[in-house]
Amino acid sequence: MQTVTAFPDLRAARAQLLEPVGLVPTMGYLHEGHLSLVRRARTECASVVASIFVNPTQFGPGEDLAAYPRDLPSDQRLLESEGVDLVWTPTPEVMYPEGFQTWVTVEEVTQPLEGARRPGHFRGVTTIVAKLFNGVLPQRAYFGQKDAQQARVIQQMTRDLNFPIQIVVCPIVREADGLAMSSRNTYLDPDERRAATVLHHALTQAQAAFDSGERDANVLRAIVTRIVGEEPLAALQYVSCAHPETLEELETIAGDRALLSMAVYVGKTRKTRLIDNVVLDSDAQGL
Repeated sequence: MQTVTAFPDLRAARAQLLEPVGLVPTMGYLHEGHLSLVRRARTECASVVASIFVNPTQFGPGEDLAAYPRDLPSDQRLLESEGVDLVWTPTPEVMYPEGFQTWVTVEEVTQPLEGARRPGHFRGVTTIVAKLFNGVLPQRAYFGQKDAQQARVIQQMTRDLNFPIQIVVCPIVREADGLAMSSRNTYLDPDERRAATVLHHALTQAQAAFDSGERDANVLRAIVTRIVGEEPLAALQYVSCAHPETLEELETIAGDRALLSMAVYVGKTRKTRLIDNVVLDSDAQGL
């Protein structure tokens, strides 16, 4: 496995890779969720590239950029054990050199949900992903369903800008108790870790109602709101039941599918913001 930082070194290493190439973009501090993306890429591509970059432009004021967990040596060991061919570890100076002034903005699907609560977040995401695509030139790129809106935004950007890349969205990987794997889970103390399972519990109950025939989106939102509200260490920021493509809020689920998503703050003092979701699908039940 080779590790590079600068663009010239990346291009030289990329030229030696067998096609097709799969890209797994990450911000590091890797867990089983990231590794599941690597394994999927390994089964579908002749070569796999992973990027590790904590992108400062997708963090807003007061967010956890400085505290975001990092462990590059561990990440490199894990990626090598999974058969990754090339790891790209650019620095902020490489990605945003002095005088940088070009941004990629996706309009409508960035407006609700995370976009409404984190202004500028998706501009940072789409700009850096476009740069990753241009640097690696993959045929496929792998993203997790946990960041459902991010995956949808990247699909839109890829289509609109005619990137010849297939976006592969992979299932959420969960702990045994249902908590979606996230690097931010390391912020939780034991009581908060226990409380964080309320996200999955709330989604499970709403899923059960949907599977039993409930199609009133307000009822499904109310189930999530009630269950999260019963956990003293959890505070719901938002719950959404939206069209899975447009991300517009629904009153009634008239079609076969909807995206039920949420953001929750967990903790008494140092609150950790967690997100989770499920695609409600009449043809494929269960989380």
